[in-house]
Amino acid sequence: MNEGDMLKIRVPGSTANLGPGFDSVGLAVSRYLELNVTRDHSWTFVPLNDEMADIPEGKENLIYQVAEQVAGTCHAKLPPCRVEVWSDIPMARGLGSSAAAIVAGVELANELCRLELTMKEKLHFASLIEGHPDNAGASLYGGLVVGIHQEHETELVSVQQVDVELVAVVPPYKLYTKDARDVLPGYLEYSGAVEASAVSNVLVAAVLSNNWPLAGKMMQKDLFHQPYRGTLIKELSRVQEAVLEAGAYGAALSGAGPTVLAFAAKGKGKALADVLKVKFPKCEVDVLEPVLEGSNVYYEKGAGQVHDSIG
Repeated sequence: MNEGDMLKIRVPGSTANLGPGFDSVGLAVSRYLELNVTRDHSWTFVPLNDEMADIPEGKENLIYQVAEQVAGTCHAKLPPCRVEVWSDIPMARGLGSSAAAIVAGVELANELCRLELTMKEKLHFASLIEGHPDNAGASLYGGLVVGIHQEHETELVSVQQVDVELVAVVPPYKLYTKDARDVLPGYLEYSGAVEASAVSNVLVAAVLSNNWPLAGKMMQKDLFHQPYRGTLIKELSRVQEAVLEAGAYGAALSGAGPTVLAFAAKGKGKALADVLKVKFPKCEVDVLEPVLEGSNVYYEKGAGQVHDSIG
């Protein structure tokens, strides 16, 4: 990046799991994290909206830590920058805010250090940090993704046809991933694991064949995480019931929650949202769209300037 240029990075949020696709299925959604990056004398992160008001403003920021880790692994050094941060992805609500930050950090290191990483390399870096490829993969590739992450390799299938509308029911409380994982069992008995895997397999087959009524049915049958996390998120079962009564396909926890995401036929999202707003007046209810474009990086020539450092 040349001095005086502004690097812009835009990363979509995501929903993960779609019910039984636990830690492997993700979908990019129309919420975004955006960075404006200019060369500076030191690292500074500047929030541009209320959602980002409490982010760390120095090197303790997750985006910097990811970029530094990627650069270090590639034997490169990050030049100091001023990073303006804007986002409408709610924090700790299950819409991929941390994964979007991780993807942004990978993209930041790739551009600042001219690493020329492939998409698969970016995915592997992001998945190493995130622990699984569903949210990060969706934010990188866009559309719907099905993936597996292992220590030395990350594999992903990207699907660009997603004929569905989304309605997010966002409860007025946060749920951190660690707390949501603490309620999960340490293991499943063999017969239970086989059944849970079969449900997941049918979900994947259904979304790949664009059979969303069947996919919605499988969302309700998840055995991997929703039966346990439902004890923390009382809205889950109520939203699932309301969605089916309204004639939509189904609903599932978005990631670890607490957001519950409903899936409706094309053109039916607004009507479903109107129903859910009445039934869940204490929740934020928004119509979202699947996003087919993943993270986007571009430059504005001469748009930035080096800021004076303090002290």
